[in-house]
Amino acid sequence: MNSKDIRNIAIIAHVDHGKTTLVNQLLKYAGALKDQNSSMDSNPIEKERGITILAKTTGIDYKGKRINILDTPGHADFGGEVERIMHMVDGCLLLVDAFEGTMPQTRFVLKKALEAHVKPVVIINKIDRLNADPVKVVDEVLDLFLELNAPEEFLDFKVAYTSALKGTSSLSNRPEDQKPGMDAIFDLIINEIPAPNVDVTKPFQMQPALLDYNDFVGRIGIGVIKQGKVSLNDSVTCLRLDGSKKQFKVLKLFGYYGLNRIEIDHAEAGEIVAIAGLDDINVGETICDNNNLVPLTPLHIDEPTLQMTFGVNSSPLSGKDGKFLTARQIEERLMKEVQKDVSLKVKRIPNSETWIVSGRGELHLGVLIENMRREGFELEVSKPEVIIKEIDGIECEPYEDLIIEIPTDYLGNIMDALGNRSAELINMDSTETMTKLIYVIPSRGLIGFVSNFLTLTKGYGIISHTFREYREVIKHDVGERQIGVLVSTNQGTATPYALEHVDDRGVLFISAGTEVYEGMIVGENKYDIDLSVNVTEAKALNNIRSSTKENTVVLKTPRKMSLEACLDYINQDELVEITPKTYRMRKRILNTAERKKYEYKKKNGLL
Repeated sequence: MNSKDIRNIAIIAHVDHGKTTLVNQLLKYAGALKDQNSSMDSNPIEKERGITILAKTTGIDYKGKRINILDTPGHADFGGEVERIMHMVDGCLLLVDAFEGTMPQTRFVLKKALEAHVKPVVIINKIDRLNADPVKVVDEVLDLFLELNAPEEFLDFKVAYTSALKGTSSLSNRPEDQKPGMDAIFDLIINEIPAPNVDVTKPFQMQPALLDYNDFVGRIGIGVIKQGKVSLNDSVTCLRLDGSKKQFKVLKLFGYYGLNRIEIDHAEAGEIVAIAGLDDINVGETICDNNNLVPLTPLHIDEPTLQMTFGVNSSPLSGKDGKFLTARQIEERLMKEVQKDVSLKVKRIPNSETWIVSGRGELHLGVLIENMRREGFELEVSKPEVIIKEIDGIECEPYEDLIIEIPTDYLGNIMDALGNRSAELINMDSTETMTKLIYVIPSRGLIGFVSNFLTLTKGYGIISHTFREYREVIKHDVGERQIGVLVSTNQGTATPYALEHVDDRGVLFISAGTEVYEGMIVGENKYDIDLSVNVTEAKALNNIRSSTKENTVVLKTPRKMSLEACLDYINQDELVEITPKTYRMRKRILNTAERKKYEYKKKNGLL
């Protein structure tokens, strides 16, 4: 296809503003979906959580034009993918909710687009939502453009209005003017987004911005061809980031249409393709003609901000649920993940069966753990920790912008909780019913806060955060759990009789019949100290008749803990044991006597 008939665009937005829903409607309207129930979010976790985790490429033919669309993640943990994708496209659709307006991630993704000089077209989504105010939202978007010092030619941006859920669109901001179909958006893309500025006659050159992995061909580099053309079985050179060169043959060449990756035998400048043939290709390297070794400017890859340790499951119940238990199997799986996720770093701790795994946030690492669990792995992981960087000889930690919208009734509780996490209040905008708070907070202060936030606001609060900068480390604990836990002293099966006696000590995490072991956390204490309890004790059998023997033990419903809740909840001296069937929280030192000796020495500075 002639490069003048190609449009490469990315869809960017704050999380949950409707990017993937809109892409699905564009695909359906253009006839690129055979199965009308298919979705760009094909990963089971993406479907369950309703978020995009992996950036995805798709192609659509419309009125003789090829429109390549990249659906991007909206969550801050996956912001690095948005940044790299901007080097593959010539324009973007900035999607904004007609009710919520501009949010922190809207600012982040638009800033990345403007830095890459990518032309934006604004799409106001959810136009049919109750209390939607599209006029106000467009003004907010304009203010955001001005605040980010957008080039003057971008300030006169075009706007389309849509209800992606219903599959309607128009150029009018009135909901009653919405028409079935996506013509308004397609026409804006063709008329406003420029074609790739490329030259087919020059020697071949491309730069992978995304990675995929295939067991048969290894790593696959995905990017846009900057100039020239390439064919299957061509010999090309990879210019490494360290300055070295590696020649290889193009074993596979893929293009995109609809939800499918299609094998092709040649491609030209302006097309988005995937190339296989070099099993250790990296993002930002340059693939070029053997006779024209000119590197492109390396792409910036966000550094990890959070790390945790992964280890072989060492609990007494190890091996009962999972298929993959050994250090070799866990290491192979982690290295496979590194092959396609450039934001992930894995380093083995010498002389141990544990690894330090670094990523962009709790969700980033949580998704990896959940995938491993579903594949049959057993492992144990520590509480996430922020990565400390040394800048000009000073130890620095990451800080984030935090924006919260809550019912005013909960204001006191939230401000008190954030004050204990060293958050600095920047701005507060309050009405009779709702309050908007803007904070700057250490990243470690956010660990464990989100689940607490949902409890404090009874689910009515909205929270979002994005990385801001590195600042000098605060020399005190931030975000540690202040309440104690109930820890089992025995191994066996929890009994109703024992749980009845423990029930009034706090909140239980387990029910009768649960397998427990010494050192396992079975509940939350009322007080700020840990309490060792026996939950396996059975009622003594004797020949004395009791008038109450037929009474049924009635216990309170235990608190159900999700994976994220467990990771948020534990402290530095605790671990989460993960198996395909369950999560268990436990102490690092399982033996009760040894643990108490360690705690005494630590408290008195004897370690």
